Amino acid sequence: MTEIAIIGGGIGGLAAAAFLRRAGLRATVYEQAGRLGEVGAGVVVAPNAARLLRSLGVLSALAERAVPLEVGWEFRRWRDGRGLSAADVATRCARLYGERTYTAHRADLLDAISRAVPAEDVRLGKRCVGLDPAGRGSGGERHLLRFDDGETATADVVIGADGIHSMVRAALTEPAPATYSGLCAFRALVPVDQAPPFARRPAQTLWLGPGHHLVHYPVSAGRLVNLVAFAPAGGYTTESWTATATVEELLAELDGWDGRLTDQIRAAGTPGRPRFCRFRRPGGPAGGRGRGGGAAGGRRYQELRIPRTTRLQEVSHARAHVNHLPDGAEQRARDAAFSGVDPLAASAWIYAFDPEAEPAAG
Repeated sequence: MTEIAIIGGGIGGLAAAAFLRRAGLRATVYEQAGRLGEVGAGVVVAPNAARLLRSLGVLSALAERAVPLEVGWEFRRWRDGRGLSAADVATRCARLYGERTYTAHRADLLDAISRAVPAEDVRLGKRCVGLDPAGRGSGGERHLLRFDDGETATADVVIGADGIHSMVRAALTEPAPATYSGLCAFRALVPVDQAPPFARRPAQTLWLGPGHHLVHYPVSAGRLVNLVAFAPAGGYTTESWTATATVEELLAELDGWDGRLTDQIRAAGTPGRPRFCRFRRPGGPAGGRGRGGGAAGGRRYQELRIPRTTRLQEVSHARAHVNHLPDGAEQRARDAAFSGVDPLAASAWIYAFDPEAEPAAG
């Protein structure tokens, strides 16, 4: 039987293990932390993701703590909160794509996915520090994994789900430095009873301003409001999810913005909310080396997925420029264009895609 090792027990790693198990393949997940947990705060679970969670049988578990959105793509002006557009996602998402859109705390999403992976298939406290690919120093046809506690393991297939600093990527591919985006992000969680009424709604709201944008939506069954602001990074280049900043730093970035937003940020209260610098990794090959079915399967996976994930990266990167236009003619044209765009229909290539029903679509 093919032995599969997954390095990293985050959302990606556990999801890979869950889907492999559903396909009749057992995988062992190696996670360096002593317990499963997620760094960060909120995540939007769009219809395409909800569809896959349902197929794993865990969507109902997530729905216990997630927030089904009623309003999405709600754009507002930075200075006065004037609405530019909003989409009814309460009914239209299900009608168009068969599923709702949810917002959730990342830890709640991870917990839901973990229910599809037996506990004995997850090895905690196992930090992988070395990978010798099959036929290259491993002494045979199998990959050799080395851990910081001195233990080793072998596997026919190794899947890297170990983040932006992936050790697996480094072992399997040529070095490819991340591209500096010039942006950093500030994150905070605000108790709902300290958030303004407009932020308590089951809505995903994006505020657009010169050089910045800010997103907020409720998570954790509506008990918290997740807030993330994107700003010019300047000389800040820490590539980390756990680097911190103070509330005062974020307020300085949003000087002159709508007071309802700045009051909400003050309500976050505790200095040192996570701040990280955004980098982009190239969407090139990340595996498929070696011999046999595992390598062939890896190459086929790349052929199907890389064009799509690369397009997603490019669209996201381009959106940052549009969101951050300075006030002026180009900004006014952007704002006027919102009324002529149906974001739900325009996102059909994302939301309608089903990798299980349409594997050839890439």
